[in-house]
Amino acid sequence: MSNEEFEKEELKIKEKFQQKTWNEIRAHDSWAIFKIMSEFVSGYENMSRIGPCVSIFGSARTKSDDPNYLLAEKIAYKISKAGYGVITGGGPGIMEAGNKGAHLGGGTSVGLNIELPFEQHFNPYIDKDKNLNFDYFFVRKVMFVKYSQGFVVMPGGFGTLDELFEAITLIQTKKIGKFPIILVGREFWSGLLDWIKNVMIDKYKNASPDDMNLIKIVDNEDEVVEILDNFYKKYTLKPNF
Repeated sequence: MSNEEFEKEELKIKEKFQQKTWNEIRAHDSWAIFKIMSEFVSGYENMSRIGPCVSIFGSARTKSDDPNYLLAEKIAYKISKAGYGVITGGGPGIMEAGNKGAHLGGGTSVGLNIELPFEQHFNPYIDKDKNLNFDYFFVRKVMFVKYSQGFVVMPGGFGTLDELFEAITLIQTKKIGKFPIILVGREFWSGLLDWIKNVMIDKYKNASPDDMNLIKIVDNEDEVVEILDNFYKKYTLKPNF
């Protein structure tokens, strides 16, 4: 971290400890509420027209020649050819690969962008009328889970894990339907799944053994489409809530 970045972080922390008057707090919070409402309204209006879609999560740092980028592109292409649209976070890396595959497959390609100090910029493969921008992570996450009827999770970092466990938690608590959660890449995900089973579930009893059934793990695009098709041949797709 450079000195300039360190000073910015220090300033941000100090600002949180500054005393503010009740009127300052009330005015700031009131305007924030309107901004949050506007993001929800815009998101609902735009996303309500997209049709059945599958979200693809993964790292923004993955390069275009990386095997995981190429695999995500193949997965999105096959998903679009199978009749599903693709939703990503709209940025580079795996997100770009997902939108690119959907675009090349002639399917719906949605990007849910967010303002970040690094990494994030929208990719060129998003449908022009489906490139949405957000300031708030929680509003963006609502759009992912409300309009996705399946979740494909490629290798990624903390943001990818956040999105994965959000989907698992909402399904586990029955806030949304039991839609497929598909982890791609046994080499990457096996260690995490072993820890969940052996430590979190078996040793500490902090989750139900049945929760492991919410997750599928695969290695290629054909397995992804097979899981989606086997699940959805029984159901009519619609928004989740």
